[in-house]
Amino acid sequence: MKPQFAGRIRSIDIMRGITLCLMLFVNDLYEPGVPHWLVHTKAETDSMGLADWVFPGFLFMVGLSIPFAIDSRRRKGDEWPQLVLHILFRSVSLLIIGLLMLNGGRVNPQLTGMPVLLWKSLVYLCIFLVWNTYPVNKRMKPFFILLQLAGIGGLLYLVWIFKAGIPGAIKWMETGWWGILGLIGWGYLTAALIYLCIRGRLAVAAGCWLFFVLLNILSQLKVLHIGGLAGNITGVVWDGNVPSIVLAGLVTGMLLWKHADDKPKLLQVLAVMGVGCLAAGFVLRHWFILSKILATPSWAMVCNGISLLLFAIIYYFTDVRGKIKWAGLFKIAGQNSLTTYLLPDLVYFVCWGWKIPLFFYKQKAHAWLAVSGSVVWAVLMILFAFGLSKWYVKLKL
Repeated sequence: MKPQFAGRIRSIDIMRGITLCLMLFVNDLYEPGVPHWLVHTKAETDSMGLADWVFPGFLFMVGLSIPFAIDSRRRKGDEWPQLVLHILFRSVSLLIIGLLMLNGGRVNPQLTGMPVLLWKSLVYLCIFLVWNTYPVNKRMKPFFILLQLAGIGGLLYLVWIFKAGIPGAIKWMETGWWGILGLIGWGYLTAALIYLCIRGRLAVAAGCWLFFVLLNILSQLKVLHIGGLAGNITGVVWDGNVPSIVLAGLVTGMLLWKHADDKPKLLQVLAVMGVGCLAAGFVLRHWFILSKILATPSWAMVCNGISLLLFAIIYYFTDVRGKIKWAGLFKIAGQNSLTTYLLPDLVYFVCWGWKIPLFFYKQKAHAWLAVSGSVVWAVLMILFAFGLSKWYVKLKL
């Protein structure tokens, strides 16, 4: 598949930034004090709130970006082996970070010998040291390498002292559901390797998407179950839910290539796909409730439909009409996504540990204050991450 875009597609960064901004917003919401439709729906409830779409919206954009990211590396000279290594590096990095974040809530401070907030803060600090994008400076390169080695050593030490459970029943780290970044890592690994293997064949990509939808259905029906160590490690893939969402984005990205010179045709295809996914989701709802927590196929398809239609709208206004002034905040968030996502947690830990009363707006009696406070929080965190990037503090995998 030959490249057909001379420049960056602005709607990709903007849509990614919107999902990221909403992720910061819903993660900060004080649930007892805000409307139910803004927060996550309970596992057994057949419903969806705003928070139930945000993460799959980001997963969708992970898949949509894959063709362009891989093409960019090819144009820089990467061949198949280098591309595979890059995909593996990104995936493993996301899995490691996701695993550390997931287990942060399981730390037993007495057994570990370190307060929970301190352990978490040091983990995040080491993550920034290891995966930061350091400036190109030959004189400073040895120092930057030293910082990365210090980060790696710090993570190894924190993992080594980690203990969960209780005396007499001490536990170590567990994969669980891998955490948000771990889910992204498995979805990206699956879709990126598929993209490399199918060599731009759109029909094959669509078939792989439907295959993982089928896996999700079979998993929900308890027909397919991978147990034991393999299930604990790779269960995210065989469940089918996360890969199906990322592959929906991948198919959309490949459609952007195919119809690059016919934007009206592209918008029609995206609209039809979006409506089709919504319809499929509500048909599947007859057998599977809409549930993010249970990762049902009906929820995945409805979320894909929303993502497709929203992306089509953003693409029309930004890449067809050239209207981008409204999206400045989202654009910078989309271009600095990993830093923007992780930075707020570090701020939380510092504020909680030092008892800084920054979160005064989290009040049950004043919903307007709780919601508006979280909006301001999301904006400030995006601007904070953007400011740090100017000082060469920027995570990139």
